[in-house]
Amino acid sequence: MAELSTLARPYAKAAFQAAADVGALQAWSDMLVTASEVTLNEDMAKVLSHPGLTGQQQAQTLIDVCGDTLNESVQNLISVLAENKRVSLLPQILEQFEHLKAELEKAVDVEIISAFEVSDESKQKLTDALKAKLAKDVRVTTTVDSTLVGGAIIRAGDMVIDGTVRGKLAKLAEAMNS
Repeated sequence: MAELSTLARPYAKAAFQAAADVGALQAWSDMLVTASEVTLNEDMAKVLSHPGLTGQQQAQTLIDVCGDTLNESVQNLISVLAENKRVSLLPQILEQFEHLKAELEKAVDVEIISAFEVSDESKQKLTDALKAKLAKDVRVTTTVDSTLVGGAIIRAGDMVIDGTVRGKLAKLAEAMNS
């Protein structure tokens, strides 16, 4: 995956700069989400990777499927991607665009994966603690994964905190084996 991220980086930076220049970060984000979701569709992926289509035909097909949701600038990005046989990078471009947007907004998306439903009080305490530690706005989403047995995993950008029973047992086993 690192290779795809490397290939997507210049496109994401260019898209981010274009969006920032016109003050349309959220609009670009929404349009990139749409285009990315369309490219992830199994049938569309087959069409976009068909060797008989030119880059312009691939771009036009994707633009037509997305309909009026894409502005001219995003359509131009898709055309450039298609010409360079890089349309499949749209999900990675979106991911990096969102990361750049969050950095600019001094915000971070935090995912809490726990064995049980997280109470509103616990969620608020975690949010406050992470705001203080990261010095950023924190947007929290929670997910329940019953296979964790107990505890939680907290993902905030590059940081991962594994407070699960399974994680603690793995650390204990590693310590005993070394």
